[in-house]
Amino acid sequence: MTQSTPPSTTQLTTPLTTPLTIVANITAHADKVEIVKAELIKVIATTREEKGCLQYDLHQDNENPAHFTFYENWASREDLKAHLNTQHIKDYVAVTEGMVKEFTLNEMTLIG
Repeated sequence: MTQSTPPSTTQLTTPLTTPLTIVANITAHADKVEIVKAELIKVIATTREEKGCLQYDLHQDNENPAHFTFYENWASREDLKAHLNTQHIKDYVAVTEGMVKEFTLNEMTLIG
């Protein structure tokens, strides 16, 4: 019986390409939840057609309906940057100005 050599740690943990994962949290002002929600929903279909968009899913918190989370995967940081400069994102920002209480965007890398 021959014994095979296990792959190196680098081979196990370094995929050929690693997508950029984005977790974006948006909290609307209590009296603006439905408007912000409608505007967030508007950008989904167009964004999913963008170059480099691998996943773009919107979630709404079950306990706090003013809290929304986008879970996104992009082929590259350049694709994300292009997305953030699209007209539909600029339109969302303009329409919801003053309606969003808090916004955070975390760039994440899959490690396991």
